[in-house]
Amino acid sequence: MYQPVIAGTGVFTPGEIITNKELVMSYNAYADLWNARHKAEIETGDMARKEHSSEAFIVKASGIEQRHVVDKTGVLDPEVMHPLLRERSDDEPSLMAEMAIDACTQALKQADRSAADVDAVIVAASNHERAYPAIAIEVQDLLGIKGFGFDMNVACSSATFGIHVAADMIRAGSVRAALVVNPEICSGHLEWRDRDCHFIFGDVCTAALVMRKEDVRAPHFEILSTRCLTQFSNNIRNNNGFLRRCRPDGMKDRRDMQFMQNGRKVFKEVLPIVSKHMLSHLDDEGISPDRLRRMWLHQANKAMNDFIGRKVLGREPTPGEQPNILQDYANTSSAGSIIAFSKFSDDLEPGDLGIICSFGAGYSVGSVILRREHE
Repeated sequence: MYQPVIAGTGVFTPGEIITNKELVMSYNAYADLWNARHKAEIETGDMARKEHSSEAFIVKASGIEQRHVVDKTGVLDPEVMHPLLRERSDDEPSLMAEMAIDACTQALKQADRSAADVDAVIVAASNHERAYPAIAIEVQDLLGIKGFGFDMNVACSSATFGIHVAADMIRAGSVRAALVVNPEICSGHLEWRDRDCHFIFGDVCTAALVMRKEDVRAPHFEILSTRCLTQFSNNIRNNNGFLRRCRPDGMKDRRDMQFMQNGRKVFKEVLPIVSKHMLSHLDDEGISPDRLRRMWLHQANKAMNDFIGRKVLGREPTPGEQPNILQDYANTSSAGSIIAFSKFSDDLEPGDLGIICSFGAGYSVGSVILRREHE
């Protein structure tokens, strides 16, 4: 049996940034327009008035201060309130593939490896821009990788589930190395017109090169164990899909065709599941929580991460033990925990232990226990 490691990571960050100030100004302008256009219905009680958002509200609710997006023009236009992306021809790389190539190239460079060393590509993300052909096969082709590729979707846990699959393939000897890629264009499925969630998401792409330990050429992280859990819930949902046009009102502007969540229920139900999952995973591997040097958690909400950190460690975690990137990137779905890992792992010493954990719709939870190693 081969030992899997994470040999390199990469993060593609879109160049456009939306600050909370910009976002609030555009949302409030949209709310004023909406209220004016529906003044009669609001006065009769048939519609509720849209309330303003605020920078203080966003930071208190989430800890987010800004987000990166592939297009800010449409998002900040009160008459549009969504990204404006040009139509690409079938002969051009898709947007997700374009983002993926950048992140994969970084991961390969960090690992001192080339596309010739890779046997598989897994594109694991919360939404894919088309049904088929798989984005992973397109990425495979653009990089010139032999072997195979496939897409998978476990919402915000897609990255850890993808690493779990890649690690199992390494252990079984079916591949030498696999790229797990997470292109998240969250701005496309966020409802920017909803005050309760208009600030949550940003765009990014991460990549992790998972390979056999015997083939590494640079400092790396040994994957000691992976574990996944799912438990069905409707509290985070998106009803969009290819059957939409088949239904009587399928093409209407329906709220449930974008990201939806019952935030209070998610907070109450997910946190105990995640904390129990992490503690159980560590216990089964004979690792006491106080041996953890770092936790790279899913970047959904600062309060959620603080709660999980306290439950797992039995005390308040220090910023160094549980780094957050929410303030700069916002929630980037499956990519969030990998951004945190990529940006806050170089300082660990050989033998230091850490755990990546992501959680989200499904409900789904994925965890990866790692040990820092040098060549």
